[in-house]
Amino acid sequence: MAAGKNTVCTILEKNGFVSLDTDWLVHSAIKKAEDTIFAAFSEESEHAGINLKNEDGSLNRRSLGKLVFQDKKLLERQESIVHPLITQDVLSFIEQNKEKNIILNATVLYKTKDLISLCTCILFVTAPLAIRFFRAKKRDGLQSRHILARFNAQKNLLNEYKKCGIPIIKIKNTGSKKRLEEHILKSVVYGNL
Repeated sequence: MAAGKNTVCTILEKNGFVSLDTDWLVHSAIKKAEDTIFAAFSEESEHAGINLKNEDGSLNRRSLGKLVFQDKKLLERQESIVHPLITQDVLSFIEQNKEKNIILNATVLYKTKDLISLCTCILFVTAPLAIRFFRAKKRDGLQSRHILARFNAQKNLLNEYKKCGIPIIKIKNTGSKKRLEEHILKSVVYGNL
């Protein structure tokens, strides 16, 4: 979260890649599965005092996030609902772009075995915790405890990706955008990927 994945994708797109932001797909999948999600989380949301519905009756994704990022089992339940929908959309995107270099902008792609098995390389974008925290605070406007809960849910990502057996290139996003671009060009674009 807030390491700079979107910035890395933008740089790669300027250099001939196409990217798919799976966060957008998550939003789309959650919208498609609203009724299932309401049914699956009604008891827990009521117990936690979290209203999952907006005034218009639609799902409040921010409230859902507050609920599921506090409990690993709830997060897994949400993923079991949305991941199959996301997988369908990603496979369709890959089919439409099969002649191109594709980037899947995803935080937890390792959880979808059907998709991670299609990858030839993982670009793992990192940034210091403090930088990520202030980026997330500014960008998302979440309370500090909610940001830290999400960080906690993502704390072992690199180890999970290492288990996949796919080559990993670590992209450290600690300096300027220009330095980041130079690093990406050297290690990804011209690095024989």
